[in-house]
Amino acid sequence: MANRGPSYGLSREVQEKIEQKYDPELETRLVNWIMTQCGEKIEQPPPGRQHFQKWLMDGTLLCKLINSLHPKGKEPIPKISESKMAFKQMEQISQFLKAAEVYGVRTTDIFQTVDLWEGKDMAAVQRTLMALGSLAVTKDDECYKGDPSWFHRKAQQNRRGFSEEQLRQGQNVIGLQMGSNKGASQSGMTGYGMPRQII
Repeated sequence: MANRGPSYGLSREVQEKIEQKYDPELETRLVNWIMTQCGEKIEQPPPGRQHFQKWLMDGTLLCKLINSLHPKGKEPIPKISESKMAFKQMEQISQFLKAAEVYGVRTTDIFQTVDLWEGKDMAAVQRTLMALGSLAVTKDDECYKGDPSWFHRKAQQNRRGFSEEQLRQGQNVIGLQMGSNKGASQSGMTGYGMPRQII
């Protein structure tokens, strides 16, 4: 980790707001999913943002996670290094992020390597893992392991095909968005600026 001193003023306020977005309940769900998905004997970290960060920081678990979401022989990261060297670990985090983007996670949902490595924005790490879990549940390709209720399903495309005749019939209908004046008249209306006449 980078050896930085304490932050003050606006920097501290910004960091506190980022830290408030971190969800301890979501952390528990993500830890359970990663342990179930990877299927190996993985030691569960103690609860807390710092422990969660240290647990994922070397990138090996993230690489195993993304590999487990693919069929055997089609893993995106063929070699997972267990090196203790900082640049190797950061490289593995980058490999995970690239593989997650190829898997279908939107670029806006992907955290930066330093967010995890330096623990700057662990809420962003949680968002990425949530998006990955949601995609895995939605794909339903039998690579996902765990409780499907842990993640919400993404909306699926539902294309509709209309015949030419149906399209022509639709042109004859006045949509309610355009308004309607059926049954409307100006009876009972008074001119602008005049008081209402109550008789």
